[in-house]
Amino acid sequence: MEQISRLSSSQRVEAIELLRESFSKEGIDYPSPDWYGEILAERSEIIESCKAAWLTVDELQARLMSR
Repeated sequence: MEQISRLSSSQRVEAIELLRESFSKEGIDYPSPDWYGEILAERSEIIESCKAAWLTVDELQARLMSR
């Protein structure tokens, strides 16, 4: 855990992606956490109710860069 905490955010995301890729290549199936389904259900409700706010690619990039 100490080594992980020394990684930057981008390095941590890269590590997650590498783990996912290794699972996929080895055919290892792992369940998604329950909260993934809850978030997807909430977002689907927002979209279906026409209350979703859509961003352009430029707006999304600006938002991500400001974090």
